[in-house]
Amino acid sequence: MKLTVLGGGGFRVPLVYRALGDAEADGGARIDEVVLHDVSADRLRLMRSVLAHVESEASAAAPRVTATTDLAEAVRGADFVFSAIRVAGLRGRVCDERSALDAGVLGQETTGAGGVCYGLRTVPEALRIAAIIRDVAPEAWTINFTNPAGMVTEAMSAVLGDRVVGICDSPVGLCRRVARVLGVETESPRVRFDYAGLNHLGWLGRVLVDGDDALPSLLADADRLGRVEEGRLFGPDWLRTLGAIPNEYLWYWYFRTDALAAERAGTETRGEFLLRQQAAFYDAIAEADDPAAAYGLWDRARQERESSYMADSREISGAGERDSDDLDGGGYDQVALALLRAIARDEPTELILNVRNRGTLPFLDADAVVEVPCRVDAAGPTPGDVGPLSMHARGLVTAVKDVERTTIEAARSGSRDLAVRALAVHPLVGSVPTARRILETELAELPELAVVLGP
Repeated sequence: MKLTVLGGGGFRVPLVYRALGDAEADGGARIDEVVLHDVSADRLRLMRSVLAHVESEASAAAPRVTATTDLAEAVRGADFVFSAIRVAGLRGRVCDERSALDAGVLGQETTGAGGVCYGLRTVPEALRIAAIIRDVAPEAWTINFTNPAGMVTEAMSAVLGDRVVGICDSPVGLCRRVARVLGVETESPRVRFDYAGLNHLGWLGRVLVDGDDALPSLLADADRLGRVEEGRLFGPDWLRTLGAIPNEYLWYWYFRTDALAAERAGTETRGEFLLRQQAAFYDAIAEADDPAAAYGLWDRARQERESSYMADSREISGAGERDSDDLDGGGYDQVALALLRAIARDEPTELILNVRNRGTLPFLDADAVVEVPCRVDAAGPTPGDVGPLSMHARGLVTAVKDVERTTIEAARSGSRDLAVRALAVHPLVGSVPTARRILETELAELPELAVVLGP
């Protein structure tokens, strides 16, 4: 089978390729060809050096790797397409964060103004990619890594239907941490995680172990809850009040003032850190003597990146360092490979994915992309039943879904008025003048957005 990776010069590609090698060793995914696509030929060349070391260390024959900057060539005949693009690169992320902070609201990549701005310039490219996949690889399954994952997946689904699936590692990480404390296996058929919402806006409402909900006893036990990162991040009292464990990104909602203060107090935003780190990394591997040295540089940069993830929130909340078990990179790559394996080998499994709603959340229409547990087999994902969300959660989900759809329509039509509306009605912005100020800054600094919204 052929797998195409869009954004193939990106930093996370070795995680995917390494996971593919592990899957082949245990008779897993049966991918024999990996095609990397990127707009940068230099990054493709450097990333292939890192992958050469992964291939040499693989316990089984690793998939053959080729690379191209031609999108149609890359996806033609693909069985699976992993899409992990970043329009305007990390320079765009820095602008998203700084334009919001300078306007007095939260600057974060996917949450609030940052998510809207990222979506505005990404949706047109995601639609272009979807159309090419439809034309040259109509049977391919597209697995979307690109943020904002729910919004981008919904835009692409208008072209690809149910053959595009969005993934995120945040729900997986939450379930894994809760399972460790409960002493159960995440993948065990005895265990079911009742998680629902949108991407970066979801709640774990029940943990069914042999049919009984183990979450109330966990919420009542401050000591055990403190061994879960979300317990330390949000605090046991707040989680008991909610009666659920939120996705870590909801910290930006429930502790908005603290989050904004932490962002403003930092010497650099997350985007600025990553831009600096990755520029140094790509410069360093260009000078590396051999693939082993290139891989070592990548792995050190990866560990620094993982350990510093959401460092601002963990510092101000007192959550402390990340658990060592969360630093091994078993996130996006493992979810993507589990999804691929379930479809390719018709091995049913349950995964939390971004898919069309189909009535799972009854207050949203069937085509709204939601993040819920799904049963996956050769026919693809089918969303399962979930417990009802609280009125508070329903309100947030409904408001943000409206923002997502307004952003998609603004990007499709090139409407600046709709772009302002999407920003202004987002609950983390909530101001028309602020929305206009953010958009003006973005248009002045990012030609990639100016092309979308026109003169």
